[in-house]
Amino acid sequence: MADETAARVVGIDLGTTNSLVAFLEGDQPTIIPGEDGDRLVPSVVAFDQEHGFVVGNAARATLLTDASSAVYSAKRLMGRAVEDVQEELKLFPFKLAQGIQPGDVVKLEVGGLQLTPPEVSAYILLQLKKNAERFLGAPVTKAVITVPAYFNDAQRQATKDAGRIAGLDVLRLVNEPTAAALAYGLDKDRDGLIAVYDFGGGTFDISILKLHEGIFEVVATGGDTHLGGDDIDNLLIAIALDDIAGDAELGAGDLASQPSGEFVQAVRKAVIEAKIALSDAGSAKIDVVLPNGRRYAREMTRAQFDELASGVIARTAGPVRQAMKDAGVKPEQIDEVVLVGGSTRIPAVRALVDELFSLSARGRKPHTELNPDEVVALGAAVQAQILAGGSAATEDLLLLDVTPLSLGIEALGGVVAKIIDRNSTIPASATEHFTTGVDGQTNVAIHVLQGERELAKDCRSLARFDLKGIPPMMAGLPRIEVKFLIDANGILHVSAREQRSGKEADIEVKPTYGLTDEQVESMILASFDHAEEDIEARQLIEAKNEAETILSAVEKGKKHAAWTMLTADEVEAIEAGIQQLTGSVAGGSYKVIRAGIERLDKATRRFAELMMDTEVMGAMKGQTMQAAGANLGEAPTAPHPFAKAEFEEDEDKGDHGSHG
Repeated sequence: MADETAARVVGIDLGTTNSLVAFLEGDQPTIIPGEDGDRLVPSVVAFDQEHGFVVGNAARATLLTDASSAVYSAKRLMGRAVEDVQEELKLFPFKLAQGIQPGDVVKLEVGGLQLTPPEVSAYILLQLKKNAERFLGAPVTKAVITVPAYFNDAQRQATKDAGRIAGLDVLRLVNEPTAAALAYGLDKDRDGLIAVYDFGGGTFDISILKLHEGIFEVVATGGDTHLGGDDIDNLLIAIALDDIAGDAELGAGDLASQPSGEFVQAVRKAVIEAKIALSDAGSAKIDVVLPNGRRYAREMTRAQFDELASGVIARTAGPVRQAMKDAGVKPEQIDEVVLVGGSTRIPAVRALVDELFSLSARGRKPHTELNPDEVVALGAAVQAQILAGGSAATEDLLLLDVTPLSLGIEALGGVVAKIIDRNSTIPASATEHFTTGVDGQTNVAIHVLQGERELAKDCRSLARFDLKGIPPMMAGLPRIEVKFLIDANGILHVSAREQRSGKEADIEVKPTYGLTDEQVESMILASFDHAEEDIEARQLIEAKNEAETILSAVEKGKKHAAWTMLTADEVEAIEAGIQQLTGSVAGGSYKVIRAGIERLDKATRRFAELMMDTEVMGAMKGQTMQAAGANLGEAPTAPHPFAKAEFEEDEDKGDHGSHG
């Protein structure tokens, strides 16, 4: 264990599948192991009735027993709107919290709690923080956190929010490919062009860097924040479920066609194990024990796997070619290729990399000396040391990153006026001048956009704000200066100023569906130290509510005709259950109340069946099937009124400025 007395700055790789924390020990970046000794901490959070929350391997085990109480791959949901994650959520055991509407902050229903993706990520970061403090024997309050190079402003802001909630001062967000290059750059004294191919569990990045005398300059970047090994896993899961549903001998057709969360996780675990095995072996078996005790086993060859995964893997080729085009280089000009992310272990991925960069033809191989799962965290530790004041190993290193997408505003007619072009080195600032398009206009709406398309409707809206109080002038006379500033974390600040009058306005761009400062501060104040007692208090309240609901329902049920159909023993068991549950509610013990609920539930099952049978027969008597179905709650529902209302805008806003 390292002997440190002062607070340390650590590097954190907050990954889709696994997360890691590292620090610089002397001149060597070192991964800090978790409580169980593993260097990789699975990015899974589970909420346990006894322990509050757990992170990592213990949480991953919960997926197989109580999938609805665990969250994984939250990184794929970071900084995204509700409407963007509907398809994604179909593959997860957790669901959106009730009442969430398009444009709202994404909130997940997990283990009886409502959590945003940044909050889930904060639990992971908190565990990494604890791991580091235990290992270093000193407080850890500052960190460098890595993000995919193609993370947009909303996703970067969500990552910073997660760090703040976890009690970390996030000194810098560093692009993952750049961090990987830093890790390799420590022990390589060479100049040239480096391509970093980063294919992880949920994201893909490609970056072209120029290394010269210790300066890492990112000259081009590209990728897809929604492409990774998870997509291959989902294809394998779909095949396994189809096989099980279609095999009558397995007797699990209904289970496979409408699988429970726990069953999907059991299949997911089996296909991931097979995928990993196929990186070294020519064939592997997908082996799942079904809930009915029977076993599903399918042999898959590497050739079959390659064919299945080919579409996902091929999607990485487009961004690679575009990045080289943006950098103005050809494959043969790339001196080194670095592989990052667990998915780069797949032989078909390495074959594609070889083809894209003409490696074999030039007698070269990609760099895999460092563990592809760890290299990003190692680089983050290097950057952390640079920001902490440096050491002999980092004093000559300098990191120049780039912004992945162009930034601008909407001008007259709905066109985009780009102010900062993509692949501009950050920190960056740029200024453009605009004017009004209407006589006497006193208010200008500034619409900030991100993307490469020419029309605003085809780009991503980042923010809107108004520049008000402009003196009335003829169209074209006002001179409005719009300034964009991107800080070292890739976060955008926008200001607008009318130069004749001096009127100005500014904004730090955050997504409309991100967390407000008040929400983040509130989450920080709700200290993690009280997380366990908060969950216990919530469980007690919910148990009491459920008990009171059940007691009330049983008392009302005694007036039902079905009550007279019960035997004397059944009535006695129900009355005893009522008495026990009533006493447990007064006692205030969560576990005792739960036990009472289960006892009364068991005692009233036949009573409930008799009541249901009586109601169904009464509802259907003398009615058509359609009418009976309507009475039983099967009538179609009306469309939600929100779908139309969301497009209503304030028509008093000023016209968009025209480029001047």
